[in-house]
Formats: sequence, structure tokens, C-alpha cells
Amino acid sequence: MSEFTDILTHARRLNAATKDLSVAELQEVAVKLDNVIEQRKEEEAELKRAEAAKLADIERIRKDIQAAGLNPEDILGASGRAPVKRSQRKRAPKPPKYEYTMSNGERRTWTGQGRMPKPIQKALNQGKSLESFLIK
Repeated sequence: MSEFTDILTHARRLNAATKDLSVAELQEVAVKLDNVIEQRKEEEAELKRAEAAKLADIERIRKDIQAAGLNPEDILGASGRAPVKRSQRKRAPKPPKYEYTMSNGERRTWTGQGRMPKPIQKALNQGKSLESFLIK
């Protein structure tokens, strides 16, 4: 769809794309495009009317609430907003289960979750067992 929009909005691309069309065909396309534009104008006008009606309803309800001697908190609750959900607790991190040595001699640990560290994967490919990396 974006390629179509690019063609329509750039004069050179539009000219190149319609190069093989006759004048009569171009006029037919122009009539159809005018119809689309008119429909879009009507849709936008209807949306504006609906928004204006909504705003009028909101104002009428505000006046009714005020006339009844109420305030928005009486209707919506103390905060005036919907209740906020509590966030779930973050779980404690898992303790390390495996220990391995990097190529530079640094010792590191791995919980056994997520991607396997490269030194462990390399050792497994060479025939070593995963149990040999367990922390005792």
C-alpha cells in the first residue's frame, strides 16, 4: 500500500505510472478519485458531528451532576479513576547450578536457564558431561 501512496503523492512517479493511459482513461480515473474524495469529506464531517454530540452530552451530564449537588468523586469513587492493579512480586533469582572457567581464566557461574555459555557448550561438543560443571 505504501508503494501505491508513494506513486499517488509524487508527480513524476504518477506521470510514469499513467504513461500508457489515454486521456479518456485518465479522466475516468479522475472522476473516480473525485468520488473517493467526496466520500472521505462526508465521513470526516460525520465524525466531527459525532464528536460534537459527544462533547455536548458530556457537558449536559456535568451540569446535571452539578445541579444534583454531586461531585464526580461521588460517582466515580474516591480517586476519580479506575482502581489500579497491583504489580506482581518479582521472583528471587535462581541460585547458580554450574561453574565454568572462561578462556582468560575467569571463573563464572550459570543457573542452567537461558542460553548455554560458550565454554560449557564447547566442552560438551568435545565429549565432556554437563554434570562435570555442577557446583558441589
